[in-house]
Amino acid sequence: MLAAVIGLAFGGPAFAQDDAPAPCGPAGDLSMEFSKNVAADSRCFEIRMYTAEPEMDGKGGIDNLHRRFREGEVALFEKHGAEVVWAWQSLDNPNTLIWMLVYRDRAHRDQVFADFLADPAWPELRAKYEVPLTAEVFMMSATDYSKLK
Repeated sequence: MLAAVIGLAFGGPAFAQDDAPAPCGPAGDLSMEFSKNVAADSRCFEIRMYTAEPEMDGKGGIDNLHRRFREGEVALFEKHGAEVVWAWQSLDNPNTLIWMLVYRDRAHRDQVFADFLADPAWPELRAKYEVPLTAEVFMMSATDYSKLK
C-alpha cells in the first residue's frame, strides 16, 4: 500500500513526484514483493481522503466539497471510466471526505485521470466550488482472499 500526502490548491489534483507509479491491479502487473498475496483478478483500488480547509468568504469548507461531488465530480470520474465505489463523511474529522475509486489496472487509472483533467467541465466545477484541501491517497490491490476484487 502506498500513501502520499498531497497538497491541493483549490481542489485541483496533484500527484506525488515518485519516479515509478504506485503499483496496483492484478497480481501479474506487480513485482514479486507485492504479487504473492494479491488476487490474479484484482482491480486497481484508490482511496482518497480529502480534508477541506474551513469555509471563508464562501470558499472552502466540507459542505462545498460535498456539493462539488454531488453536482458533478463523481459523474465526471465515472464518465471517464472510473467506478466510484463509495464516498464517506469521516466521523473522526468533520472536514474530511473519504472516497474510493476502482479501475481495471494502473494504466486505466492513469488514463481516467488524464481524461478527467482534460475535461472542460472540471475547471468550471472546480471554480464554482473552490475548496482548498489536502489529500491522502492510497493505491491498493485486493488480496487473494478479499471479497471485493
